[in-house]
Amino acid sequence: MLLSVLLSLLVSSAFAKEKDSALPRLTDSKAADTFVDSAEVVVIGFFEGEESHGYKEFVAAAQRVDTVPAAICTEKEVWAHLSITSDTITIFRKADNRQEKLVLSEAKKVETDGLVNFLFINELRYITEYNQVTAVGLFSSEVKTHLLLFVNGGNKDNNELKDRLAALAPEFTGKFLFVWINGAQKSNARSLGYFGIKPHDLPRIGIYDGNSDMKWLLPEGEISTERVREFCQSFLRGDLKEVKEAGKARTEL
Repeated sequence: MLLSVLLSLLVSSAFAKEKDSALPRLTDSKAADTFVDSAEVVVIGFFEGEESHGYKEFVAAAQRVDTVPAAICTEKEVWAHLSITSDTITIFRKADNRQEKLVLSEAKKVETDGLVNFLFINELRYITEYNQVTAVGLFSSEVKTHLLLFVNGGNKDNNELKDRLAALAPEFTGKFLFVWINGAQKSNARSLGYFGIKPHDLPRIGIYDGNSDMKWLLPEGEISTERVREFCQSFLRGDLKEVKEAGKARTEL
């Protein structure tokens, strides 16, 4: 009986350790840089130790959001390398070359659900699907100009188109956020109407500039990488002449 109890405790202890160590530990600056560069979006929890405020909640949230690679770092040398001064959860994004930080000493309450939302809101990629959650992250980014791809559902052709634009997006890092909008969803009907297009018109390409509150629509035709690149470059050069006032775009989109 005693042997069974001891074995049970050993197994339970081993499982807890394995579960807690599921997230990789970053022990030096090189490993941290490699991890940050390993995906379009990653998150690192910088903690003094396993008893730190928010540690357990971060581990649980990271396990629920499996689309964002996560790691833990307790090494102060790495903290200094990445400009971290206290326990912090940091999201690193390539789409706008930005870090979103949640300083845990400033958070009165840390809950797993709240951290899950934090990750989903800030999961901006080279091409990000527009929805009510990502809209918060999109409009809070320092990059205020959006290249919009309107598609009708998720068929093979549309997926290939999204992939092509995602490959183009790195050329415009810091200048545009590339966003795709599913026009087949009723919740996005206002976005289409705002640009004066209907589901049967899709796919189409548009630009919304939050700085000037203006919008542009690429003329109908083939949506090639070359046309979209020139469309973006024309905007940056200030060559897009036929514009319409965007009005209350933040609430319309």
